[in-house]
Amino acid sequence: MNKLNVPRDISVPKVWDRTGLPSWSYHNSELLELEKESLFYSHWQLICHQSDVSSIGEYITFDICKERILILRDDKKVIRAFNNLCRHRGSRVVADKKGKCSAIVCPFHGWVYNFDGSLRGPAKPSSFPKLDKNKFGLKSLDCEIWNGFVFVRLNKGPQPSVKELMMPFDEELSHYKIEEMVPAGDFWTQTSNVNWKSVRDVDNEGYHVPMAHPSLQDLYGKNYFDEPFVNGTSKTHAKFSGKGGRYWSVRNYKKLSTPAKHLPKRLHKSWNYFGIFPNAVIAVTPELVQFYQEFPISTKLTLLRGAIYRHQKENRKQKLARYLSNRIDQHAIDEDVQLTIWSNEAMEAKSFEGFFLSDLEYGIKSHHDHLRKIIPILSLDKEPDTNTVYNLNKEMKAKF
Repeated sequence: MNKLNVPRDISVPKVWDRTGLPSWSYHNSELLELEKESLFYSHWQLICHQSDVSSIGEYITFDICKERILILRDDKKVIRAFNNLCRHRGSRVVADKKGKCSAIVCPFHGWVYNFDGSLRGPAKPSSFPKLDKNKFGLKSLDCEIWNGFVFVRLNKGPQPSVKELMMPFDEELSHYKIEEMVPAGDFWTQTSNVNWKSVRDVDNEGYHVPMAHPSLQDLYGKNYFDEPFVNGTSKTHAKFSGKGGRYWSVRNYKKLSTPAKHLPKRLHKSWNYFGIFPNAVIAVTPELVQFYQEFPISTKLTLLRGAIYRHQKENRKQKLARYLSNRIDQHAIDEDVQLTIWSNEAMEAKSFEGFFLSDLEYGIKSHHDHLRKIIPILSLDKEPDTNTVYNLNKEMKAKF
C-alpha cells in the first residue's frame, strides 16, 4: 500500500526529544546553499493559480533563490513552466512579473521563442550556424496543476506528485472548488530580517496563539488544533468560537461570513491551514483560499510571498467578510513577523541553550525531523568546520 494512503498518525508521543535544530543552522552560509539545493530546488514550489494565467500568452515570472521561473499559458491553453533564461546569453526572456505576449522575445538581443518553448529564431540568423530549434529552446520544468494551483519543481526530488502528496486532504479541499476561484488581488511580498527556518518555526505551532494573536484567539477561542507533518504535509484546523467577538473585525466577520452554497455545513465556520514541506501553506476560509510561503535570500533575510483567491460569483456579504478576514489575518502576519525576529535573534545569543518544546509545539519537531531526513548534518549540535558542510552531509546521508 502507498504510504500516503495509510492513516496519518498525528499523535504526540509521551516521550520525545523536545529540542529543536542547532542554533548554528540558522546562520551558516554553507548550510544555506545545501538547503537551496536539497529543499527549494528539489521540492514542489507553489507559484500561482491557473486563473493568474487565464488566457493564451499570459505569464507569471518568479525567482526561487536566484533561479528564474516563467509560467505561461500556450496557444493550446496548456500551462507550461520554463527557466526564464535565454539560451543565447542568459538574459531573462521575460522581464516583467506578469503580463501577456504574442511571442516570447528576449529583450537583450531579440531571440524569439514559441509558446511551447522551441526557438522560433535568433535575431540576424545569418550571423550564427544553423541552430536546432529544440536544442536551443527554453528549458522546461516539471509542472503540475493541483486544484487549480500551479506547482513547479526545478530538479527531481524525493516528493511524489502533488496529487499524491495532498491525497490525505483531497476530499476536504475538493469542497472549496479552489480550481474555480479567481485572484482577489495581486501577489504580495515582503522581506524579513530572519532565517527562513525561523518563519517556519513560528508558523508550525499554535501554542503562541492565545498570547500573541488576540484577534485569532477572539475568533477561535480554544477551538484550534495543529496536526504535525506526516509524509510531507500537515494540517491546522480552527473553528469559530460561539462568542460574538471582542474585536470589531472579528465580531463583524462572524456576522457577515457567508459560505458558498457548495460548501458542506461542517466547513462553514472554520479556517483550515495545510502545510506543504518545506515552505508553503494553503489556507481556506468560507470566503477564500490563499497561499503563503517563504524563500531564503541570505541566512539573515527571507522573502515572504502569497496571494488570495475568491469565489467568482462573490456577493456583497462575502466580499465584506473577505475584507474583514484579511484584516484579521494581516494583524496575525505582523505579529508573527515580530515573533520570528525575536526567535531568530536567540540563535546568535551565546546564552541561549536551545528549544525546549511543548506538546503543543510538536509541529515544529515534525518539521525539523523532515529537514533532518533530507539534510542529516542538521542533527549535529556542534557547527562543522568551514568548507566541510557539503561533504560531511554527503557522508552522513550515505549511512542512512
